[in-house]
Amino acid sequence: MSQYFELHPENPQTRLIKQAAQIIAKGGLLALPTDSSYALACRLDDKAAVERLRRLRGIDDKHHLTLMCRDLSELGNFARVDNRQYRWIKGATPGPFVFILEATKEVPRRLSHPARKTIGVRVPDHAIPLALLHETGEPLISATLQLPDDEAPLNDPAEIRARLEKQLDLVIDGGPAPGRPSTVVDLTSGEPVLVREGCGDMKRFGL
Repeated sequence: MSQYFELHPENPQTRLIKQAAQIIAKGGLLALPTDSSYALACRLDDKAAVERLRRLRGIDDKHHLTLMCRDLSELGNFARVDNRQYRWIKGATPGPFVFILEATKEVPRRLSHPARKTIGVRVPDHAIPLALLHETGEPLISATLQLPDDEAPLNDPAEIRARLEKQLDLVIDGGPAPGRPSTVVDLTSGEPVLVREGCGDMKRFGL
């Protein structure tokens, strides 16, 4: 049965953030709010937790997972970013955007797209995931919390707990999120390419 933490959406309690980080460190899979929708998250280098995330979402290794980072300084370790790409990302970060970029060797092969060697990256504009990222000291692997047979992401933490309490280690209740997935933009071809429309103003990319 999953644990359930109620966190303030703007000033999350430090004690509970530390406990959540400990759960992640021990291989936990959790649900947490972001600036777009609730998301699943786990440690970057925890193979078993990532496999649990994929099974829960009903996705294979060709579905891009997202590296959730605390700031842009972490991007260069995990994705190849040229000056033009950096300007696009900087103008939309933090925010509800996922950027598809070429993965570096720091990203385990099992996490990048098997053919394209790409990875999604984002910096959320939400106090809870940012506090958790600062506490863990490393990016987390994440994915929108949308179950295989659902038409929209889950947005009610009580419903998440009721439906998934045996499959998650922690549900963080930070109140309602906007309830739409993040906008996914592929930056690998030299020009922004819209992959998925969601939260966020796409006009900044000419889309």
